[in-house]
Amino acid sequence: MNVKPTYDKPIIEFARKDFTVLNKNLSVEEALQKIRNEGVGERIVYFYAIDDEDKLVGVLPTRRLLTAQPDTKLEQIMVQRVAALPSTATVYDACEFFVTYKFLAFPIVDEQRKLVGIIDINIFTEEFLSSEPDIEERRRINDIFETIGVNINEIKNASPIKAWRIRFPWLLATVTSGTICAFLAGMFETTIEESLIIAFFLTLILGLAESTSIQSMTLTVQALHSVKPTIKWYFRILWKELRTAFLLALTCGTIVSLIIILWKQDLLAAVVIGLSILVIQIIAAFWGITIPSFLHKKSLDPKISAGPITLAITDIFTITFYLGIATILM
Repeated sequence: MNVKPTYDKPIIEFARKDFTVLNKNLSVEEALQKIRNEGVGERIVYFYAIDDEDKLVGVLPTRRLLTAQPDTKLEQIMVQRVAALPSTATVYDACEFFVTYKFLAFPIVDEQRKLVGIIDINIFTEEFLSSEPDIEERRRINDIFETIGVNINEIKNASPIKAWRIRFPWLLATVTSGTICAFLAGMFETTIEESLIIAFFLTLILGLAESTSIQSMTLTVQALHSVKPTIKWYFRILWKELRTAFLLALTCGTIVSLIIILWKQDLLAAVVIGLSILVIQIIAAFWGITIPSFLHKKSLDPKISAGPITLAITDIFTITFYLGIATILM
């Protein structure tokens, strides 16, 4: 019976063992002869270099291997920095690696960094897409791809029109929030005109708030994969994230305030902007936890919809609090 992979299973279960390793002390000619003798099959091919203790020490780009002089040592042409998965990694971890590094295959190493297997992108095309999983399995498969920003149905079937229909509603959320923010900024036009430094740092304030909310949202969405959310769970994770957000906000606010003092010698503006960062990042973390939790509670999909909604609400609150604090204190 074919074992279907899911995001929480060890990736080593699906690793290839038919890989070719090359000692770094071999010459290019010796390496090519070894490859000819052993063959490479029809799989995605990367050549990995090992040392005398069989530890992974580099990856050999095929182009370098084919174009280097025959007597060149592999150690001279290999790339020493190798992105490798630990043998304890899960299928979900492998998904993140493929999205982050854009390679077609990755080596898997044990605690001694010895090569124990190879995992390539075919696991997702062959195992995930070609098999006929049951309803629960399909949900888990979609979870994997949607969490890393890719909907499997879009990959397989979407035409440009269908993709537009799927994506536009969430972009419309951004357009709507941006328009509301523009109106809100107009309400504080006098404040902006009287203190241009407030306008100078508006982009930075929005960027910090959005970054914090997205970080908090991502942690929450990932947590929702493995826990059944309750009120107690919500307040526990919220309290933890708000404390982290406070420390982040305190650090960022202090740095920005010092920059303003050194640049403009404006103590009041430094206090206003520093205080705004402190308040806004805490609020952003609150929405980053609350929005996906609420959507999950309402049986909606937090992985796809939480991002645009969280950013939209965060932007609106950021503009309101930032310009509101500036108006009151300045």
